[in-house]
Amino acid sequence: MRVATNSVARRVAQKEVRLFFSSPVAWLFLATFAAATGFIFFWVESFFARNIADIRPLFEWMPIVLIFLCASLTMRMWSEERQNGTLEHILTQPAGLWQFVIGKFWACLTLLLLALVSTLPLPITVALIANLDWGPVLGGYLATVLLGATYLAIGLFVSARTDNPIVSLITTAVTCSILYLLGSTMFTGFFDDRTGEILRLLGSGARFESINRGIIDLRDLLYYFSLTLAFLALNIFVLEKQRWAKRAGTARQRVWRSGVALLLGNLVLANIWLYGLPAMRTDVTEGKLFSISQPTHHILNELEEPLLIRGYFSEQTHSLLAPLVPQLRDLMREYEVAGEGKVRVEFVDPAQDPEVEREANTRYGIAATPFHIADRHQSSLVNAYFNILVAYGSEHKSLGFADLIEVHASPSATTEVKLRNPEYDITHAIKKVIFDYRSGANLFDGIDEPVEFIGYVSADERLPKFLRAYRKAIRPQLDLAEQNSNGKFSVRFIEPEANDGAVATRIEDQWGFKPMTVAEGDTETFYFYMTLADSQQVVELPTENFNPASFRLILDSGLKRFAPGLTRIVALALPASEGAQGVAAGPTFTNLERAISRDYSLRMEDLSDGSVTPEADILAVIAPHKLDDESVFAIDQFLMRGGTVILVTSPFTADTSSAELKLRERDSGLQEWLAHNGLTIAETAVLDTQSSSFHAPVSRESGDYDFRELQLVDYPYFIDLRAPGLAPNHPATRSIPQLTMAWASPITVKRDTGRNISVLLKSSPNAWLRKSRDVMPAIDDNGLSNLRPPSNGEKTGRSRKTMAARNLGVVMQGRFNSFFADADGRSIASARPSGVLDRSPESARIVLYASNDFMNDRILKSLVAASGTQYLGPLDLLKNTLDWALQDEQLLQIRSRAHFNRTLPPMERQAQLLIEYFNYGVALLWLLLLALVAWLQRVLLRRRYARGLSL
Repeated sequence: MRVATNSVARRVAQKEVRLFFSSPVAWLFLATFAAATGFIFFWVESFFARNIADIRPLFEWMPIVLIFLCASLTMRMWSEERQNGTLEHILTQPAGLWQFVIGKFWACLTLLLLALVSTLPLPITVALIANLDWGPVLGGYLATVLLGATYLAIGLFVSARTDNPIVSLITTAVTCSILYLLGSTMFTGFFDDRTGEILRLLGSGARFESINRGIIDLRDLLYYFSLTLAFLALNIFVLEKQRWAKRAGTARQRVWRSGVALLLGNLVLANIWLYGLPAMRTDVTEGKLFSISQPTHHILNELEEPLLIRGYFSEQTHSLLAPLVPQLRDLMREYEVAGEGKVRVEFVDPAQDPEVEREANTRYGIAATPFHIADRHQSSLVNAYFNILVAYGSEHKSLGFADLIEVHASPSATTEVKLRNPEYDITHAIKKVIFDYRSGANLFDGIDEPVEFIGYVSADERLPKFLRAYRKAIRPQLDLAEQNSNGKFSVRFIEPEANDGAVATRIEDQWGFKPMTVAEGDTETFYFYMTLADSQQVVELPTENFNPASFRLILDSGLKRFAPGLTRIVALALPASEGAQGVAAGPTFTNLERAISRDYSLRMEDLSDGSVTPEADILAVIAPHKLDDESVFAIDQFLMRGGTVILVTSPFTADTSSAELKLRERDSGLQEWLAHNGLTIAETAVLDTQSSSFHAPVSRESGDYDFRELQLVDYPYFIDLRAPGLAPNHPATRSIPQLTMAWASPITVKRDTGRNISVLLKSSPNAWLRKSRDVMPAIDDNGLSNLRPPSNGEKTGRSRKTMAARNLGVVMQGRFNSFFADADGRSIASARPSGVLDRSPESARIVLYASNDFMNDRILKSLVAASGTQYLGPLDLLKNTLDWALQDEQLLQIRSRAHFNRTLPPMERQAQLLIEYFNYGVALLWLLLLALVAWLQRVLLRRRYARGLSL
């Protein structure tokens, strides 16, 4: 009699599933699994307090939960067959034993999948309330199924070896635990890095974590497939041995033994062989967090010399850093593949080679970092290397562990350490060394299209004496640049007054180049304007008081705007230190300075001299305070030259230095200038129900007493911006998942200026205004906050609470007219021999962010304390704005990628409880649905049997 293979396996699987659901113990296991996963997610890992929009806590516990679930599913599969005496019946069947094994395996795997369905409401809920990256979610479920299949195969093998289900349960749990612990951090931390990496390859935990991150590696898939197939083969072999006569060494027995041994050996060899090949993997995370992106490929294509990427990793290192080393190695090998022979990747342990360590210390400035390591035996200090070197030609840049990792302190007192954004860090280092190398060579090598110097200069007889001398002094410098340009640079002087002033009319209409005078009231006029132009853009060169010694620097700075890939120069104007006795210190921006200097050449700007450093490509003015006319003039004229001015300002700033929390008036000196250009910042603060948490001093009334205490509260002044409040289609904001705007003011934009206007930052529709300078939260006897959302018609702080979306960040681009074009009342304009540029070209931009404090060091620190991880949103916003304005967008799309920057939106406690109970309820409904289906199947089966008996 011929038995269909799939029919036997399917019938066995159906029988086992039916028997499982007929047992009340089975329902207890499923209910326990659903309750345990929900409890771990919401209570053990404190999902809402953790404030990260992912379900990583669920999958981090899954390898342990699966051990007990799979052991309970398989404990009776073969042991009860042996105990009840039905195993002999199976052994005498004409169908192959492997069909019964596969049938039972399918049954267990089906039950596992049904149990996992009860966890699906968790990622769906997170996706509905926040921006969830589905890549790690899919990877986590795939890893769970693969690991579960391995555990099930182990459990079936163990169950076939005993007739006691309890023994099977315990043995399976112990075996799976050992397999998991082999690659876990708590075990590998006892060994050096090399041994630990081998153990991670052998253990199931490290493989699970790799797939859980969103990296689907063929080596990991083969590992789980090999283990599953190996234990299923051993299961079949154990059952087959039951058919054999004792002490009978027949040819069939030898074939079985040899076949199983060959299968196991081939599986081992396949894993070893595949490990030696280049990584064949796919990155399913959103934005490809662990893979080489297109911007990196573009930068690698610019390589003209060999590039070296060397990893300095110690064998003995901190246990939290050790699992990150293989991730960095895999990523660095991808650089080698993408470089197509131009990139060389090396890995060294300086402790093993004194010469390498000496070179690292003396030549590259790389030194070991002391780490405190403690175990149950001792506490010690280990000096370890966790560095990456990028070298190109004679230039190099090194990255330390502080540059590569991000840390999140969870509410459960555990610390999560992840690679922050390794591709961005390495690619940025590559870009920097390429620039440094090119800067030492001929500047024109980086220019693709010919550039022409055009001087709109009057004839010598019309020029003042000092300008004739200036023109004569700069001409040799222009000629030298033309000789060294390989045909990419030319020089031309044009007299604007020639041909009845046709050129003069054109340049005044296009760029606002008006006739100059030496002093106010002079009747003799002249022109002296210098520009650089190609087919795409025109750049005006500043005159720097007509100093010939500064001209070459000015010329090179202008030429760099035509050379893609070269580092731009940012002029940063920060407020002077305001700390004084009895006066609260003003905002500080050390983190901002450090962030900008990583990507750009930074020039600290003093605007009080009435000019911006001539080599500056862009001007950023942060939290200005009482700017005088000279400073406003410098900003105005930089804009008139077609530059981009980034302003971070508001009519007030927060005083957080004392127990009181108040807003202080802060006169920027720019109100009239902004209004002249069509931008107005209201002297009110914006509050929003969609807000971030803040450790704020809270005033609490109880009876006749007033108590003040520090609490973590949802603070309406800390506006939580997400898409569409973060413009999803603008390069400066589309890659930022969330931004906290502290103590912001609303911006009103004049729409009839003929300029292009883009709103970058906008509050939610549930925002309102408040004029009161007392911004400290207070709770009355009824538990109501003074900062609660408004009711209809309510007035608070002398401002009617009208709920509406408010503009918090805008870009205005187009042709601007100078604030100083009319010299009446503005004597500063007439005091300059160069006069005033009256009109800007179309390329001029104003970027305005209406808050003095959201980039402040103190506020960034408070946001770190509230979220438990490093917060870089405001700094990423400014750097993205710089990249976009300077048309240097290569790294813009990968800068804001990180593990911990997808946060949850603010929610009331009742909403959090509703979400938690909803997930419990959906899991319960799923179990009830399974119970209903199982009951219907039993009813239908009984009816079918009844019909059969009636025949």
